Amino acid sequence: MRVLVISHTYIVDLNREKLRALAQLSPDLEVVVGVPRRWQPGGVQNRLIVSEPLREDNFRVQPLGNLSQNNQGLLSFGPDLVRLLKSFRPQVIQVEQGSRALAYAQTITLNRLLGLEAKNVFFTWWNLPYQLKFPISALEAYNLRHTHGLVVGNQDGADILREHGYQAPYRVMPQLGVDEVLFRPQSQPELAKSLRISSDAFVVGYCGRFVEEKGLLTFCDALAMLRDRPQPWVWLLVGRGELRDRIQSKADGLGIGDRLRWVTDIPHDQVPNYINLMHTLVLPSETTDQFKTLTATGWKEQFGHVLIEAMACAVPVIGSDSGEIPNVIDQAGLVFPEGNAPALAQHLRLLMEDSARRQELAEAGYHRAMSCYTNRALAKQLLAFYTEIEDS
Repeated sequence: MRVLVISHTYIVDLNREKLRALAQLSPDLEVVVGVPRRWQPGGVQNRLIVSEPLREDNFRVQPLGNLSQNNQGLLSFGPDLVRLLKSFRPQVIQVEQGSRALAYAQTITLNRLLGLEAKNVFFTWWNLPYQLKFPISALEAYNLRHTHGLVVGNQDGADILREHGYQAPYRVMPQLGVDEVLFRPQSQPELAKSLRISSDAFVVGYCGRFVEEKGLLTFCDALAMLRDRPQPWVWLLVGRGELRDRIQSKADGLGIGDRLRWVTDIPHDQVPNYINLMHTLVLPSETTDQFKTLTATGWKEQFGHVLIEAMACAVPVIGSDSGEIPNVIDQAGLVFPEGNAPALAQHLRLLMEDSARRQELAEAGYHRAMSCYTNRALAKQLLAFYTEIEDS
């Protein structure tokens, strides 16, 4: 099977591991990854990235001349794409830019004009209801009408596209898996000492953006309810964001300011070290209507990748019921109603007091991460889905 995957996501080599794993599943598989030749991500990576070609056996990365360098929906490609389609003649074309992407409409059209008869697949994270106006509504309708398979990062996204008329098969899985070599259980006594974490302290952790929609103010309220517990505990926050000073001020006011340990500006390959300090990782995301795009209002958690990273480290997880979090955790962790500080405090108290339950959840989370969320596990799911739509 010849598979072509196109996305700006794969300009970063670390993000290609799922597709490398896909290529390794069978000698009959050939995987080509098409990436923009030039891309400027913005945010913390606010620099121009120039992609380089790569070949590893039956896995290849092919930079393509592109017409937009920083807009996912407007991304489209020049003659390089035509030449690649003619020479490679893929049987599956997966474009990971969403349902309204110009690049997806472009590959659908070229697939038809070149007579490739490849199966058209796209990926999306979008999990909020939306309304479209012409001509974007026509663009999405064209894309959905010619789609043979959908890979979607969350169940809400699949349900919303059903409402927009999508009827073909779909699979729910994240775009990127967890690296089980990097994220694995490993003791960190020296790191704990450097952060002034005593050996008998229970470490409650968070890893991600310090922003209001991640529920960190509710998290603070929940921990304040545990301030008088005899067992020592600390709150380890790993990440960055504009809410840091507000969190510290609130914690000081609640009498737990000395329990906070801040870790900021660390590279991704050091994140597992800090997760392994935690006795539990909490993702208390909260759905909000404060964000607006051209077609929708609001935000809710699309997946929560840090959850599967913690699971892979055998760290028990607690998450709110925002968006996809309950589906990611399933029975391998604890879930509480978003914004409900007493419910979160109750879960934290349980894990502090019941080491057997904590170990049970650690093992369940590890098993779930290894069976469902490694790059190889996702590659197997993807290949099974491709085979299904190929045979249909």
